[in-house]
Amino acid sequence: MRAQPRGTDGSLLTSLPWTIGALVVSLAPHIPYLAIWITTAFVGCAVWRYGIEKQRRMLPSRWVRGGLALLCFLGVFGTYSSISGVGPGSALLVIMAAMKLLETRRRRDQFVLLFISIFLVMSSLLREQYLWSLPYLLGSTLIILTAWLRMSARPGETAKQSFTTGGRLLLYAAPLAIVMWVFFPRLASPFWAVPIDTSQATSGLSDTMSPGDISSLSMSDAVAFRVQFDDEIPESRDRYWRGLVMTRFNGRTWTGSEPRMDSSAQQQIVMRGDPVSYEVTMEPTRQQWVFAMEMPTDWSLESTFMGPQQQLSHVTPIEQRIAYKVVSYPDYLLQSELPSLFRQWYTSIPESGNARSRDLAREMRAAAGSDAAYIDAVLAKFHDEEYFYTLRPPALGSNPVDRFLFETRMGFCEHYASAFAFMMRSAGIPSRIVLGYQGGEVNPMGGHLIVRQSDAHAWTEVWLERYGWYRVDPTSAVAPERIEYGARGATLEGIGLSWGFTARSQFLQKLTMTLDAMDAKWNEWVLGYGPDAQNDFMEWLGMDNPNWRKMLLTLVGSVITLILIISGLMMLRYRAPAKDQASILYSRFVRKTGLEIHTGETALEYARRAKTDGELPVSTVTSVTRAYLDARYGPDDDDALNRLKNAVSAIR
Repeated sequence: MRAQPRGTDGSLLTSLPWTIGALVVSLAPHIPYLAIWITTAFVGCAVWRYGIEKQRRMLPSRWVRGGLALLCFLGVFGTYSSISGVGPGSALLVIMAAMKLLETRRRRDQFVLLFISIFLVMSSLLREQYLWSLPYLLGSTLIILTAWLRMSARPGETAKQSFTTGGRLLLYAAPLAIVMWVFFPRLASPFWAVPIDTSQATSGLSDTMSPGDISSLSMSDAVAFRVQFDDEIPESRDRYWRGLVMTRFNGRTWTGSEPRMDSSAQQQIVMRGDPVSYEVTMEPTRQQWVFAMEMPTDWSLESTFMGPQQQLSHVTPIEQRIAYKVVSYPDYLLQSELPSLFRQWYTSIPESGNARSRDLAREMRAAAGSDAAYIDAVLAKFHDEEYFYTLRPPALGSNPVDRFLFETRMGFCEHYASAFAFMMRSAGIPSRIVLGYQGGEVNPMGGHLIVRQSDAHAWTEVWLERYGWYRVDPTSAVAPERIEYGARGATLEGIGLSWGFTARSQFLQKLTMTLDAMDAKWNEWVLGYGPDAQNDFMEWLGMDNPNWRKMLLTLVGSVITLILIISGLMMLRYRAPAKDQASILYSRFVRKTGLEIHTGETALEYARRAKTDGELPVSTVTSVTRAYLDARYGPDDDDALNRLKNAVSAIR
């Protein structure tokens, strides 16, 4: 078997940059998720291959390419500990493109590279389908089509012409894509709700709490979730979004238990007042906690259960955006009876450490006379004395409760929640800490609520006779604006400067709200286009009792109709130009001679053959040929055309 030549002749010099450019565009959304060495390897191979083509050098040998491919494969496996999943799969596609570049010597090899580009573009949608995904998808596909057309471009055809042709092809395909998206039977869950490994950590609340843990989230504008209420949006002071509950304290850190189902948890809730119905669209957290406004009693998210402290959890970590409906009762009673074993659990504290806070709590409880009066006394202490709310508190070190209460006196929600819960337990009052979000920002453009990571919050629950578990938020005693307006509202009111917030201009605020409203509608109409939305849309179009058979038949009929329409438009665009009058007359003359014109034969060559082999007189052939040449290629006047017409008409 003869070895293939390894040399290059520069024939790909015009089209290779377009192919590499298409690969770069398709690689762009993967770069934040790829190891730096993978991107570097691709760039190095691309530069190396272009230099080989430009300088007419030899391609790397098969042994060199094989060795590089093996090293890169082992590198991917070592980096991701797997070769399956979105992260490793994308990395292998990038490595495949880099290795294929080093053996590209013909145009058919470039076709393979462009196929890889399409796969890279589509695989980027497996991670996330942001609002900019559609323009990126269209733009990258147009660039790939242009690179495709540049490989077979005619001499003299410009890149602008190839770009225009690619755009026209996309326009032809757009109606077909829209019809297939609308009518094709949908999956039971949105595409973005399918759990997919993103190979990247996502910010969210931690399952442990030491003073300072939430600080990294409190200054983040990232969206935690959006909420669309069926009726009026509750006041900010009522919007406590319950997440996880902390029950154990080791003197410095609060921890909770692993998510587990408790069949009696929902039975401990006594609903009062009117329910609030809403739909939550939650961003991925890679955690199991599901957030809902206190106190949730009904939810639509499958594989979700309520834990022993009335926190909602999903059976698997939430890797992708999810949407679910919830019914909550803001007015409720919770677990009016507390067994002695649980009372001991919720009052346990370490025997050593934070001695000053322990002594202070016992003194204040003795002076108060009752649990309720003692709670009010502790809240009054936070409110009346010089305690401050700030996002930049000093470090606490050992004995954090003592140092916070007696020395620094500065902190944010988790500092106050931790100190308050410790003082409650020191006085024998059962208490626990709830982590979640509080407040949220109303988007007037979309009519929904935005809850950001900056709304992350910690509050406490204490157990009292006849009341059960009762929410007490010590932050409200120090910074009531944080609870009344929410974190973002407090910032815009101008009172957040002392907290470490900075207010944005009204223009940026409106721009942010507009983009968020667009993003919410994208999630609702496009990413959330599931079977229910499809059935509603089919009924709106007039289809009675839509099912998959009807939608498939409608899809097939619509696609066939569109193909016929597009084919007709293309036939009209690319039809052969109509013959002019001179050509029509000359064709009549040819029929009368009895001889057929050979392919590529000119009028003069045909005339010489017709004079010897044809049935017409030589003078007639000569006069018709001269008149035809003058009418077809001479000055634009009617004299030559009239002579041709008379000469042809005179033939009998």
